Amino acid sequence: MTARQPRIVVTVTSEGVVSAETRDVLGDGCLDYVAVLEDLLAARTVRSAYTADHERAAVPARQEERDVERA
Repeated sequence: MTARQPRIVVTVTSEGVVSAETRDVLGDGCLDYVAVLEDLLAARTVRSAYTADHERAAVPARQEERDVERA
């Protein structure tokens, strides 16, 4: 199974309200995006909440087992 690419989904309503949600950003890594979005949008965060991805742990890639002969 390959890891999904982290992304941010930004929505702008007809009233000009902007919302954003990170997807496939695991753990506290999502918090790094808050400041970036505030800078890009020249805005400040009014309300935030964790998504289900916050509780998911990053699973390391499977390491192949190899038989090694030692002399």
